[in-house]
This record gives sequence, structure tokens and C-alpha cells, in this order.
Amino acid sequence: MNIKEYTTQELEAVAEQIRERILATVSKNGGHLSSTLGATDLIVAMHKVFDVTKDPFIFDVSHQAYAHKLLTDRWESFDTLRTFGGISGYTKPSESPYDYYVAGHSSTSISLAVGAAKAIALKKEDRIPVAFIGDGSMSAGMVYEALNELGDRKYPVVIILNDNEMSIAKPIGAISKLLSQTMAGSFYQKFKGKVEKMLEHFPEGATYMAKRFEEGFKLITPGVLFEEMGIEYIGPVDGHDIAALIETLEVAKSLGKPVIVHAQTTKGKGYEIAEGTKEHWHGVGAFDTKTGEPFKKSSAKSATQIFSETLVKMADEDEKIVGVTAAMPSGTGLSAAMEKYPERFWDVAIAEQHAVASMGPLAKEGFKPFCAIYSTFLQRGYDQVIHDICLMNLGVAFAIDRAGIVGEDGETHQGAFDVSYLRAIPNMTLLAPFNETGMKKAMAFARDFDTPCAFRYPRGAFLAEDFDVPDFELGKAHLLQEGEGDVLFIGYGNGVGRALQTARLMETEPAVLDLRFVKPLDEVMLEKLSTRYRHWFVFSDSAKRGGVASAIGEYLDEAAIGEVTLTSFEYDDAFITHGNTKLVEESLKLLPEQLAARVKKKLGIRN
Repeated sequence: MNIKEYTTQELEAVAEQIRERILATVSKNGGHLSSTLGATDLIVAMHKVFDVTKDPFIFDVSHQAYAHKLLTDRWESFDTLRTFGGISGYTKPSESPYDYYVAGHSSTSISLAVGAAKAIALKKEDRIPVAFIGDGSMSAGMVYEALNELGDRKYPVVIILNDNEMSIAKPIGAISKLLSQTMAGSFYQKFKGKVEKMLEHFPEGATYMAKRFEEGFKLITPGVLFEEMGIEYIGPVDGHDIAALIETLEVAKSLGKPVIVHAQTTKGKGYEIAEGTKEHWHGVGAFDTKTGEPFKKSSAKSATQIFSETLVKMADEDEKIVGVTAAMPSGTGLSAAMEKYPERFWDVAIAEQHAVASMGPLAKEGFKPFCAIYSTFLQRGYDQVIHDICLMNLGVAFAIDRAGIVGEDGETHQGAFDVSYLRAIPNMTLLAPFNETGMKKAMAFARDFDTPCAFRYPRGAFLAEDFDVPDFELGKAHLLQEGEGDVLFIGYGNGVGRALQTARLMETEPAVLDLRFVKPLDEVMLEKLSTRYRHWFVFSDSAKRGGVASAIGEYLDEAAIGEVTLTSFEYDDAFITHGNTKLVEESLKLLPEQLAARVKKKLGIRN
């Protein structure tokens, strides 16, 4: 949609149409709602001022980029948002040439913009990177690493700071508003530039006084931090005043140096039910637009809910239990513990490195930290897991939520790699439950374990029904059922439920082993089973490379057990697309009936 020649009134109408389209689609498909509605006017202005055909538009996280998708030839396909085979909920260059970069994790946009600016400078091209970042993403250290270099190198980059919770700065009444409007105007920017040139010819004393005046002026505006880093600051401006936004962005574009445009927006703008700082409207499932009520509520208790309830109970009984999360208190279930014990459970914002590292000293001082982070986000704290926890051999328990396929969020969020990347670390113990009782017992093991450990669990409910299982004992597996033939199904975590489902579809009942620990393995049990079962099949919601079957294969090789054939039903070496989880699993041939057919084919059994 080319909006370059549109009037302000026409742009406002376009923004309203975009909001209606977003609301209609997200209420049907689910997705990110409040942040993308709030960002709509900003994105319309961004498309008006900059040239998306040549200027890199770099969205941080990019869950707020739905308006961008609708303005770049995806209006008709937008109703496929986040569906299997449809368009992604995030920017994706393979989907559109107007999506500059894949994004799904926060706080990368300014670094990417600096990299793009370097390339543009080397190629001597007339282009300008535009980074669109939310105030929440500004809590990550990577942002300041990028700003530090940008302020020194002075590449022309425009950073649009979408402040939708006023967490960066709150205006100080009418005076601040007047100053902000003044600083956002072209007159102030031109005047400031002329004054700076004049000062070059003034005596040192006059220059000093002028600089002191400017510094005093900035101290009652919220841009002093950025200015001190060498980044020009404009704002705050009204993020829903399209005319003002266009004027401000034109000024920023003309400066020829790095500049932050600070715009304040309202989450959920245009849909009254979702307006404001209401966390549950950030990401939603299908819902009734008239009432805001979800269409489907799951009756099964989620693994996250089990974790949350159990952690609070543990905290009730033991004041040494503490915990941390990185901007996902409700997603990880830590919010209940934070509410009841705010002095012992912390949300450190989008700062996984800090979250992990800060738990080390707590363990050293005799506390028991639970570090609750999604599998995909723990990747961001990997060095700290190695350097600050495992090297010190400290008793931090990592509660790895969203392990396995997470569905509609897709490639950037699938929890595929934690087994592979944690298994390589010395002093790390890895375990996984497969039902509610097992989850509680895994947490009890983690509570009492005095060196690093990590337990993983899925998004939503466990696949297996709840029944009693033994307590977790370090490095001990549990044989759930003996087999009639020479086939052994080995499940790890939620893979146990998948193995049990598949076993029911076999004519000859296989043995089923709950591996429980992938590090250390139960070598005694595995050696014993190798004498009884020749065909082993591994079920785990994790990457095949470096995964569970890899660990077992390494053991078989070291133990010189050659009579066993080992087949892995873990994820192949490819990023996993977005879509309904069952459809994604079907595409990977991981549904129970598909797995049963694969087992039979491997065994040479005809249906």
C-alpha cells in the first residue's frame, strides 16, 4: 500500500482500517494485540516518512509489526496470520522483501541497525536504517552496547522508541510537555545546530556557560541519558498524533546522525477493552471482540500452572526458596510467588544474562534459587550458565518452560535446543518429568540438589495422564512397562507421553522407559535393557543433534554395546515453522499414528 501521497486525514483513516483488520484477525487466530494496536500510528508515520523499498525497517521483537505487514502487500493474506502455512507473526525476509530481518527475541534492533549503517556507509548508498523498539526492550544490556558504539561512530540511524508504559520517562506536567514539543520541532533542532556552530568561535568562558545552560535544560527532559551517550534525542511526542509524528520523523531523518525519537503510545489503542497496561492483552488466543472473553479455555492443568503452585507451596515451607524470571512472570508462572513473597522472587526485566548470573551468589549464600525462563530465552544467558553457575558448581535450579514445540510463535520461540546446549556443560544435571506428579517430584529433587540442574517441561498440559511415579533419584531411570518383544521405547520428559501414545498403536506391546535423566544417564539400566531389547526408539521434544538419542548413542559406543539399533524421533536439523502445534507435529511426522508407522517400517512390519 503506497501511502506516500496521502494527507494526514487519509493516513488517520488508514490507521483506523489497519486496527480493525488486526482486531478481526487476532480475535480469530490469536496473536499479539495490545502492543501492535498501540504501534499502528507510529508505523503509518514511519512508512510515510521513510522508504521501505530501500531503507532497512528493523523491528525489535517484531510482534508489534502487524501494521507494517498490512502496509507491505499482505492485506489479503493477513487472515492467515500465525496459521500453519500462513504468514508469520514476526518479520520474516523469506515472506516479504520489506521485512529486513528475522526477529523474535528482544533488544537486537539497534545492533542490527548499526550493522546495516556500516554496510550502507561502506557501499556509499543513500539509505537510512530505522529501528523500531519498545520501552520494555530497553531494559536489556545489548541495547546499550549498541548505543555506545553508535554514539561514538555517529552513523545516521533513526531509532523510534515506542514507550507504551511510560517506563522510560514520565513527563513532568505542563512544563515538560511544552519542552518536549519544543524539542521535537524543526525550529529547536535548527536553532541548536546553529548555536553549536557559533560556539566554536566563542571564547572558552562563553562556551562553558552555554554548555551549562544546555545541560540544565536537558536535565528536566527525559533524553539526558541518550544525549550523554552521543545520541540526539527528540521527544517525548504523542505516538498517536500522526501529523506531529511525521514532522518529528522528518526532522530526525534530516539530521544525518544518530537520533532517538521517543514516542508515547497507549497499548491496545482503538480497542477500549484492551487499552492500557493490561498484561493479558499482550498475547491472546481467539476471543469475542464484543466481550473480550476467550472462546476456548483449556480444562487441563498446564505444566506452568503445576510449577507455579508447587513453587509457592515450597516457598511457604522454606524461606530459603527464591526465584527469578526475565520479564515473563505470568508466562513462567512466577507471578504468584512474586505476589506472595515480593522480597524473595524477582522479575529483572528483559535481562536473561543478569537473571542467571544474579542467582549464583544467592546459591553461594545458602539460598535455593529457581531460575524460570523459557527454553528459547535461556539461550540468551548461556555464557552465564557456564561461567557464573556451572563453573562455580552452584545449586541453581533452571525451570525450563516452553520446552518443545510452542506452536504459532514459530522458529524464534520453539524450545528445541536446551538439551543440546546444556548437556555439554560440566557440572550440569538434566532431568525431565512427564506428568503432574512427576513435575512435583522433579521440583523436590531440584530443591534438595546442591549443584546446578535443569528440568524441562512443555507449554500447555503434559501429554501423559497423571499417575504415581517414584521420587527422582540422581541418574536413575524408571521402567514403566515391560515389553512383549524386543522393542524398547525410551521417553524423556513430555516424550514419555508421546511414547505411551505410540505404544498403544502397536500390535506387539513395546517396553517403555522413562529416562528421567539425560545427564547423567542410568547406565546400569541401559546395559540391562540392552540384553533384553534390541530395537530402541527415542522420544523427546528436542533437537536430534546433541540430544537425547545422541547421549544414549555415545554411551552405547563407549560401552561397546553393538547389538542395539537406535532410532531417534527428535527434531531434525532445521528450524521449525509456526502454526497450530498438532499441524506442525504432523508436518514433522511426530503424531502417534505417524510414529507407529515409522516404527513398523523400521522393524520391517507391514500394516
